[in-house]
Amino acid sequence: MNGPQISWLADGKRLHLNHGPIDLVIEAFGREAECRVAYEGAIARFGTILGELVSELAELRRPAGAEPRGFAGPTASRMERAVQRFHPEFITPMAAVAGAVADEVMGAMMAVASLDKAYVNDGGDIAIHLEGDATITAAIAGTGHGFVDRLVIRAGDPVRGIATSGWRGRSFSLGIADAVTVLAADAAAADAAATMIANAVDLPGHPAIIRQPANEMQPDTDLGSRLATVDVGPLSSAEVVQALDCGAAAAEAYLARGLIQGAALFLAGQARLVGAANHTDASIPQQNLLTVSPALRSVSPPLPHFHGGEEPLPQGRRRPSHGSSSPPQSGGEVVREANR
Repeated sequence: MNGPQISWLADGKRLHLNHGPIDLVIEAFGREAECRVAYEGAIARFGTILGELVSELAELRRPAGAEPRGFAGPTASRMERAVQRFHPEFITPMAAVAGAVADEVMGAMMAVASLDKAYVNDGGDIAIHLEGDATITAAIAGTGHGFVDRLVIRAGDPVRGIATSGWRGRSFSLGIADAVTVLAADAAAADAAATMIANAVDLPGHPAIIRQPANEMQPDTDLGSRLATVDVGPLSSAEVVQALDCGAAAAEAYLARGLIQGAALFLAGQARLVGAANHTDASIPQQNLLTVSPALRSVSPPLPHFHGGEEPLPQGRRRPSHGSSSPPQSGGEVVREANR
């Protein structure tokens, strides 16, 4: 395995960290000296995360139980805390890995620096830090038909994490959502909830939905023989509504339990907004926003692919591109004001 790779993106403002399957984009805002220390903290912590996770990978692939397990690594512990809240529903810590990595790196930055705001974007699952009157704007674009809502997250809001899951991504999903973006108290919680809500957007037994045992596609998957979605054919409008209703019911239940702050669900050109995701700000001119694209997916040798959701498709395998709707343009993305 190659060691951690450290570079700056072309704009010179965003730090890019890559190690095997983990790929982060980080930006800090505040006094220059504090930002520099924060980036140094991120780099130092990032260098050890992958090895820690690999050392406990076997147990991280086992379902959460009634009581939280004791993991040695702090990132693994974050993953366990995030998913254990969903017991007795089936979920493993791998459902929260990308968000937990983002939270862990953010924690390392804030332990050594004082920042106005920052984000750590792990392939679209994002940890956020805000102080004072700072804000970060999240753009949700999930239908492929130009739907964009812009969510302004303020320092006083209880949202510090954004994550997206769905069957069209590289990770396995048990449902048929094109995308589900979740807002939560931290990125690990958002990551786990996005997985669960995306699984709930479903039409069990529908003949247009093609599924395959996950372990036939990835022998060591945490999903075992559970049927993962590999294609979704044409659905009627009523069927799309039915599937979204199922996902929205799960999101509402998680909202009532305080597990999430909001969710945006997308399927076949239709959308459902729950909780904080209903509060959008369309007054923000698009030209004043600069999208921070999700980090590049790793195509390194076959290592554990730490990405939000469950296990990924095996190397070289891609999901069919046809179906009842266009692929999502993106999930949740952080945007920032172009004129800093």
